[in-house]
Amino acid sequence: MTAGPSSPVFGPEFQDQLARLLVWRRDVRRFRSDPLPEGVLAQLLDLAALAPSVGLSQPWRFVRVASPERRRLVLANFEEANAEALADYSGAKAALYARLKLSGLREAPEQLAVFADLEPEAGQGLGRRTMPETLQYSTVCAIHTLWLAARAAGLGLGWISILDPGRIARDLDVPESWCLVAYLCLGYPQEEHADPELEREGWQDRAGGRPDLLTR
Repeated sequence: MTAGPSSPVFGPEFQDQLARLLVWRRDVRRFRSDPLPEGVLAQLLDLAALAPSVGLSQPWRFVRVASPERRRLVLANFEEANAEALADYSGAKAALYARLKLSGLREAPEQLAVFADLEPEAGQGLGRRTMPETLQYSTVCAIHTLWLAARAAGLGLGWISILDPGRIARDLDVPESWCLVAYLCLGYPQEEHADPELEREGWQDRAGGRPDLLTR
């Protein structure tokens, strides 16, 4: 394909850097408490908003959780859900689970709850009649875009799923049409790793190589 006069050309050097960015994008749980520089969060959200969305609906809704009281509610939510999850395991697996650090809620300087608006006016319903879940998929695309942008800026992001989502929505007092997709911790990581922490801790080996490709 021939590039147009204003089309960027992403050469081998950029492609190599992109591959390295993907390798070094990690789910971070160990944060420094240093605050983000002024304006950095806004810049990251500007990039997240470039993510693809079904019907151009742009259903992602970011909530910055800053008040100590609301953060305490989120932490209590996590701790209760985590205790319930631990009870599902036994023996050595339970002991290993109990040792895992599964959130940065006490240290991360920024916390973001990310919702999908299930009734957005934008997009006028295009593309979601048969697959309404694409609203949540679009929100995940925005989260992944934010994740890569944060890593490129030297920041780490951690996704917490051990939570009661309905309780989060109530505690943050968001509209009823908003569905929680992710609760994120954001900040400077304490350490850098190219491999997942769960792999290092012996919880799960990462599958190597490319995904299986079926031909029909």
